[in-house]
Amino acid sequence: MVQDSSTTHLFDNLDARLAEWAERNGLPAYRRKQVRHFLFEQRAADWDAMTVLPKTLRAQLAEELPLWAAEISKHSVSKDGAEKLLLNLERGGVIECVLLRDTVRRTVCISTQVGCAMGCVFCASGLDGVERNLSTGEIVEQTLQLQRLLGAEERLSHLVVMGMGEPLANLDNLLPALGEVSRDDGLGISPRRITISTVGLPPAIRRLASENPRYRLAISLHAPNDELRNQIVPVNRNIGVDEIMSAADDYYAISKRRLTFEYVLLSGINDQPEHAHQLVRLLRDRHALLNVIPYNPVAGLPYATPTTAAQHAFRGVLEAGDIPIRFRHRKGDDINAACGQLRRSTPPVTQIDTPT
Repeated sequence: MVQDSSTTHLFDNLDARLAEWAERNGLPAYRRKQVRHFLFEQRAADWDAMTVLPKTLRAQLAEELPLWAAEISKHSVSKDGAEKLLLNLERGGVIECVLLRDTVRRTVCISTQVGCAMGCVFCASGLDGVERNLSTGEIVEQTLQLQRLLGAEERLSHLVVMGMGEPLANLDNLLPALGEVSRDDGLGISPRRITISTVGLPPAIRRLASENPRYRLAISLHAPNDELRNQIVPVNRNIGVDEIMSAADDYYAISKRRLTFEYVLLSGINDQPEHAHQLVRLLRDRHALLNVIPYNPVAGLPYATPTTAAQHAFRGVLEAGDIPIRFRHRKGDDINAACGQLRRSTPPVTQIDTPT
């Protein structure tokens, strides 16, 4: 059973924690607004950076309300501008999160669990199983730690919940975190620019549709039929493609957000024209985008990236079937930050990767 942590992170409920602390110490409400401004807008690294606060107050806050609960044990920088943080969590466990740069976009990719229980055969994140859910605060902290990597002229524009873990298995903590970062006095990221990626858990998809359908939904399909998907995504044996598509249709009906279906292309496994034809039949009557991801190799796993010819043939079938399609360009694969490459690892704390 996946465990949640019992200790409290400042960002688990930032407003309530600040309000309680301010009341106990006789501080006016405007101080709370100043703190939020410095955390989310000014990218404060610590309490002492909040120079608008009296020095004695900053010292008291630093002692009584620790700002961060994760240690950056490794910071990797890709030649394409992607940056990855390996975080050692105070509550236990190690996770990774990524900042991606693409023309004007600045996207953060965050994790929701320590490890993953879904068992997708090609993915590094689930190699060691799942240890626990992340708290709301641990999810929010990733976004703030990544934002601090930006230059003064850069702003976060998009957020994808596509890191380690199955997001819909941790909705109780994820939804408050997304609410925090999408607030005008938070990071101000529009819900239309927030995407939640799931392997496809129908009850949780329907819960999301009923509670908060503001976000975009991406479903990691990876196969057009149950026989093949059972091999690639073992959890599918208890779900089935038809039920996933039904739940996805329900989400679209409520949210009116175009669906995205993710499809990792594995050489000789799910990259044949027959698979593309099956995808056409599955998706052609749906308002959806197919996001094809040529496999990013993971050390120790026996899968390969399809040849360029195989990719072109696969794409040709989909385009002939009028399926909206996008082939994702690799970002950060030289630092193992590309799709499917995030995993728990424990390098020396002093190790920093920088471009040569």
